[in-house]
Amino acid sequence: MFSKKKEKVGKVSSENNETVIVLDFGSQYSQLIARRIRECSVYSRIVPFRISAADIKKEKPSGIIFSGGPASVYQKDAPKCDPEIFRLGIPILGICYGLQITSHLLGGKVNKGTAREYGRAELQVLGDSELFKGLENKLTVWMSHGDKVLSLPEGFAPIAKTNNTEYAAVCDPSRKFYGIQFHPEVVHTPKGKKIIENFCLRICRCKGDWTMQSFIEQSVAEIRTKVGKGHVILGLSGGVDSAVAAALIHKAIGKQLTCIFVNNGLLRKGEVERVAQVFNKNFKIDLRVSDAEKRFLAKLEGVQDPEKKRKIIGNEFIEVFQEEASEIKDADFLAQGTTYPDVIESVPIGGNPSSMIKSHHNVGGLPEKMKLKLVEPLSRLFKDEVREVGRKLGLPDEIVMRQPFPGPGLAVRILGPITREGLDTLREADSIVVEEMKKAGLYYTIWQSFAVLLPVKTVGVMGDERTYENVVALRVVDSQDGMTADWVKLPYELMGLISNRIINEVRGVNRVVYDLTSKPPGTIEWE
Repeated sequence: MFSKKKEKVGKVSSENNETVIVLDFGSQYSQLIARRIRECSVYSRIVPFRISAADIKKEKPSGIIFSGGPASVYQKDAPKCDPEIFRLGIPILGICYGLQITSHLLGGKVNKGTAREYGRAELQVLGDSELFKGLENKLTVWMSHGDKVLSLPEGFAPIAKTNNTEYAAVCDPSRKFYGIQFHPEVVHTPKGKKIIENFCLRICRCKGDWTMQSFIEQSVAEIRTKVGKGHVILGLSGGVDSAVAAALIHKAIGKQLTCIFVNNGLLRKGEVERVAQVFNKNFKIDLRVSDAEKRFLAKLEGVQDPEKKRKIIGNEFIEVFQEEASEIKDADFLAQGTTYPDVIESVPIGGNPSSMIKSHHNVGGLPEKMKLKLVEPLSRLFKDEVREVGRKLGLPDEIVMRQPFPGPGLAVRILGPITREGLDTLREADSIVVEEMKKAGLYYTIWQSFAVLLPVKTVGVMGDERTYENVVALRVVDSQDGMTADWVKLPYELMGLISNRIINEVRGVNRVVYDLTSKPPGTIEWE
């Protein structure tokens, strides 16, 4: 259901009779649309815009949402859906580009607007509409468009406008076709979820009875079908994602799963011992520990570029797994806890290769020669959804509520070359951050809190002596799903306590700074 493999046109299937599918026209928000649908307790899946009307008809969806996209409908190679989709009698909601392509294909006119509209706008709802049922007449919405609909197709009428866009929302009620120029899926449209809920529950007549338990049941069935009698190995890091993936896969195939913990030398203080203890206690599965610290650090020696670090770690990670797999009979699948934020940050945005944010060792760093086939049951879930699955599977809070930790580990929290000394310094500083955040009751309530070792030294005074030592940055952010984040305003007393402890207890550090950057424009990790 939520596997990483590309959806094949003509391969749409679901056992759930109430499905709203998302036609993806290249929007970076397509997964977010699917997420909002699921938040309405309606099953959702994403399919490519090229899918045929015949294949959609086989799916028997309750509704279709056309995503946004970076193209202009009047461009020569603009993505266009099968026009027969409009003859299936299925409710359709077009978002941004989805509205424009609907208008274009049904006889309306779309072109560049006299003024572009980006950011917040005030939407004026016109009259009564099922789409805006239960909402005020004036709404704050998020716009992101330069093109606009200039004339509507036959049968359509405007149901909302802004100062810049007279057709900010339109509908053909007889065919249950709706279109909106703004993005209801983003948090910047405060009532956006209600709009999507109205489409799913009122217009598409879905009952809204899909749950994470349904996801688990379908995932278990799909894993069993994909793996068959084969054997799966999984990289168990001790983090939330790999733990939930392990529990889910183990529920599906039991003894056909072997978990491998790779000590790459880039882990947090006491991580190896902690993982062995926690997972021997909570999982009755085959857990093997591979000590590969020396080979990872040797490959990373002198490397400064963060992308090179990630690729090296990714390649070495797979090499270790290939070696371990050779000792496991019938090991032909590699399982990973890849989640959606990993995927979206590791692929080009809007089709522009230069716009990739960063690669992840379990996404962008996979070598083509890898012999193992991938099993990624969480790759279409956001972090809070992964946590919910973990709870449903009976995992303890010490695992489910653990803060995210990057796949490349401390390598992307040391700016510049990786050294054993730098790793030891950062481990000590990071353990102080975690310890004090837990004591303050904040560790499980915010998204992430960690230390970063900077490639600069500053002058300080300790006792009566001049020092010239390292700087540690403290990064504490809050987020819902990792797609956006804001820095946390920690109490000054706590900031001071953490700073004092790091400077006094960690050799080689004489200064601590606090990162006040949100995401965007920054990322959560520094590299």
